Amino acid sequence: MHRAAAETWYETRTLSDGVTWIHEPHIRPFYRCNIWHLRGGERDLLVDSGSGLVSLRARIALLSERPVLAVATHTHFDHIGNHHEFAERAVHRAEAELLARPDRRDTLLDPYATSEMFEAFPPDGWDQAAYAITPAPATRLLEEGAVIDLGNRQLEVLHLPGHSPGSIGLWEAATGILFSGDTIYDGPLVDDCRGADLTAYQRSMERLLELPVRVVHGGHFPSFGRQRLRALARAWLDERSSRP
Repeated sequence: MHRAAAETWYETRTLSDGVTWIHEPHIRPFYRCNIWHLRGGERDLLVDSGSGLVSLRARIALLSERPVLAVATHTHFDHIGNHHEFAERAVHRAEAELLARPDRRDTLLDPYATSEMFEAFPPDGWDQAAYAITPAPATRLLEEGAVIDLGNRQLEVLHLPGHSPGSIGLWEAATGILFSGDTIYDGPLVDDCRGADLTAYQRSMERLLELPVRVVHGGHFPSFGRQRLRALARAWLDERSSRP
């Protein structure tokens, strides 16, 4: 497999509502984390930070223009790889230890981070044994109901455990935007990984059914609206009810 050029590692797309979508096209879709940038009045928000295989700040000029708060929706490796590049970092209290001291099992480096992730290898090549997540201790711990204030925009923290103990969503009621992390996205959901909790996941899905969203920006795969959110949540709940 060939190596990708560093300048092609990230792609960006400007969406509505001051949202920019950033992703790593050389990583296969199942493993490819959506990185979201939200423009605020006084500072900006970064939701998740990708694999860390190539510097995010060095390649995306948008992230060096203004102060940025980097929030981790949870601490699996594909979502926190570049958090160390940002001075302000936030995560739910339940996963703060893992952001500060990431290990291979709980970040899911083992068993997911293999050569099977790639359409093309990173510019510096791929060494599975050497790949590690750089520690990035949080400067702010998040809880249910906390508000992230960007000056002219406020997002509420929703604790949505199930995929992981500290999984969160970020809800902007004024625009109907939900950044949902890996709790829900339009693709195969992972509810059997280390740290997953099906009972908690069920409660989180039931909660999402009632949220008056306009658009959901998930941790993977394309964004979608409320009708699709309800269909995805109901499908998961129906499948869950059929399990022994």
